Amino acid sequence: MNQRATIAAAAATLLTLTLAAAPAVAQEKEKCFGIAKAGQNDCANLSGTHSCAGQSKLSDDKGEWKYVAKGTCKQLKGLTLDEAKAAAAASKKS
Repeated sequence: MNQRATIAAAAATLLTLTLAAAPAVAQEKEKCFGIAKAGQNDCANLSGTHSCAGQSKLSDDKGEWKYVAKGTCKQLKGLTLDEAKAAAAASKKS
């Protein structure tokens, strides 16, 4: 096999593998509040006390979130962003 044919075959293989993996990567996700275990949140919390992943101090804190597959948050007993904000506002009033 000549060099051009080898390069073309390698490029075709790479393209096929990339296209086959794309659907798994493109899965829709949503933020789910109140389900992250301590140290396992995905990013900043609602109160603004930290801005990085892995910095939650309490498990199941309603201000902390994790990405989950879209449509699964309620099954995990989690909250949407609006529900988490409402819960935070209600706790400040009490």
